[in-house]
Amino acid sequence: MSEALEEPLLKLITTTTIWLLFLTFAGFFSFILFLPSELTLFDRFSNRRSTGTKEKKQMPKSSPKMSKATQEILAKVRRMVPPMLEKFHKGQMGRIAVIGGSEDYTGAPYFSAMASARLGADMSHVICEPQAAQVIKTYSPNLMVHPLMRQSSHATASESVDSVSKSVIEMLPRLHVIVIGPGLGRDPLMQDTCAKVIEAAKKENMPFVLDADGLYLAQTRPELVQGYKECILTPNVVEFGRLCKSKGLDVKELEEGKGAEKLSKAFGGITIIQKGGKDYISNGDKTFVSDLEGGLKRSGGQGDTLTGSLATFLGWRKAYLDKIWDHDDELDAAELLALAAFGGSSLTRESSRLAFAKKGRSLQASDLTDEVSVAFTNLFEGPAAKL
Repeated sequence: MSEALEEPLLKLITTTTIWLLFLTFAGFFSFILFLPSELTLFDRFSNRRSTGTKEKKQMPKSSPKMSKATQEILAKVRRMVPPMLEKFHKGQMGRIAVIGGSEDYTGAPYFSAMASARLGADMSHVICEPQAAQVIKTYSPNLMVHPLMRQSSHATASESVDSVSKSVIEMLPRLHVIVIGPGLGRDPLMQDTCAKVIEAAKKENMPFVLDADGLYLAQTRPELVQGYKECILTPNVVEFGRLCKSKGLDVKELEEGKGAEKLSKAFGGITIIQKGGKDYISNGDKTFVSDLEGGLKRSGGQGDTLTGSLATFLGWRKAYLDKIWDHDDELDAAELLALAAFGGSSLTRESSRLAFAKKGRSLQASDLTDEVSVAFTNLFEGPAAKL
């Protein structure tokens, strides 16, 4: 190529390259500038915030507000939480099973078992119907899922309530606590199986929690739980009304704050957690009021965080009673059960508060699961826990 042509060509290439670089950087910075202000690099480095009228999401406070009474009760709950010691082995911090999960309902047992695990149980199981098991196994590899339950429509000719319940009951020696109800449904075979499991658990003096369709068993077959003080029922407002009706109690005539106590006495002193704006927790003799601030979104599945949390606290109760670590041994079994109920309620309410502050109206049950660990720290390890 002649020198006469080479020099203009080099100038053209250089000029073109410079323009391409300019356009590339101009396009990049234009993209950044048109992002929402909270996402721009300028904001990230200068901590500049948007001054427009767009509503900002309120971030959760580092610790919850609580009354002096709540602080004192939580201080007692803290005493039953096992320390983290090298001498402990797998399973001592709680072996939990959630019995439920049917063809149509797979989320509830997952949320319950995951709350239990996130709070600190060593082993969390789900015992469910095979169609539910296939789905739940895809949610998390951290849970152990056992397809032992059967719905009537899926049972083979050789499968009966006796054979199905036998396979579930054989798992009980491996467990400390069971939760019955999340995603269970009201299929007769599923309900009858759980009735037999409850009878077997009672013989072993095993604590259990009934929620959702597990409460239907208490409503229609009250003899299953009557007077069994290792049992916790967790009714919402509708379920509470049904349980009261089954015991001949008129909800409209119950004094505010006394309903849980009345229902507990009607069931022979079992623990009732009456869920609501405040949770009333009673064993008929003593009533706690769980009044921590919670979230304002009432999406389905939040009660499953409660049942899983209760199960872990009950597992820790067993560890306390077994004295797997050195402590003052001042809390007896009855008081520990009430404290476990209060701890589970408070943990759930704090998880809800944290999740709602981040998600607002879009809050879902899975958002509570994500906050369980932080909620525990706030209540039992953070600044508020040391007041």
